[in-house]
Amino acid sequence: MILNRQHRGTEELAHLEMVGTIVHQLTEGATIEEIEKAGLSSYYTDHGVDVYPQSAAGSPFTAAYIACKGDPIANLQEDLAAEQKARATYEKLIDLCRDNPDVLDPLRYLREREIVHFQRFGEALRKVQDKLAQKKYYMNNNNC
Repeated sequence: MILNRQHRGTEELAHLEMVGTIVHQLTEGATIEEIEKAGLSSYYTDHGVDVYPQSAAGSPFTAAYIACKGDPIANLQEDLAAEQKARATYEKLIDLCRDNPDVLDPLRYLREREIVHFQRFGEALRKVQDKLAQKKYYMNNNNC
């Protein structure tokens, strides 16, 4: 389970890199006037045209977003929720970028990956629940 989560974490970082690349390509060569017109002057003031992971509202990414409880069912529920939130975010970005096919294709790909991740986490949750529901047998190995 740990290796699987690490693999997915690596893939999620790749998603971040893809989105960052899209943002960089869309803002590369933008004039100050275009940056101001797009409402990005405060972002530009803090980060220039570099990609800085933050929410649409400007909250920077933090490890506090990665929820883990030490309980497999709680952790998998968090994973499921994160995948659905990411899917919903990609759908909103798709709505905002519907006139740019160069942006739409990677966003659709990323949305589909979130759906697949959600399905895999759902399968893992069912396996954990089935395992926990199994009867446990204890044997006394006291042959004295």
